Amino acid sequence: MINNREYCYDCNRAKISCLCGLIKPFNTNTKFIFLMHPKEFRKTKNNTGKITHQSLLNSKIFVGIDFSHNKELNSLINDTNNACYILYPGIDSINLSKSNIQNKKQKVIFLIDSTWACSKKILKSSTNLSSLPKISFNYENSSAYVFKKQPSNYCLSTIESTLVLLKLLNKHNIENIDKSSLDNFLIPFKQMVKFQVTKSLEKSIRYK
Repeated sequence: MINNREYCYDCNRAKISCLCGLIKPFNTNTKFIFLMHPKEFRKTKNNTGKITHQSLLNSKIFVGIDFSHNKELNSLINDTNNACYILYPGIDSINLSKSNIQNKKQKVIFLIDSTWACSKKILKSSTNLSSLPKISFNYENSSAYVFKKQPSNYCLSTIESTLVLLKLLNKHNIENIDKSSLDNFLIPFKQMVKFQVTKSLEKSIRYK
């Protein structure tokens, strides 16, 4: 029997709500770098960046705000064999829903895992990141992150954004990820949302 006070050291959740058994990691041609704000890193119950990292074998998390002098990141950016991009919307971004980034170089995609306000601060502080080509995509549906308020309907969680990217990279023949991996990608996230919604309802009933 699982003790409610026991915690999983991989997802940092109580074992009774552990998501690790639902995560099915797979490899990608693209290297994914998750730049996580310290506030986001400290979250244990609703951190989608950590779940996304666990799902992608070719990925890594860096925690901080100003990454300008991070030697490992700068090594990736300055490597002439790499084609580095950062997911960030804007009029100057490459819209992957319409354009391709196909070339012979190793793709490295940076994703900021934070609130929108903190994401702006990270990008502004990190001079090595602000000069990277930006990529974006079109998305018409709302986020399934129902218990967390998004600044706009089109804003997505890190794991949802990553899934859209993976599908577009498949479309552009940069990736060749099997359908089952893509279909299962959001299962841990959906279970996390279910846990949080159920907990909120129970708390609401308790205090009525």
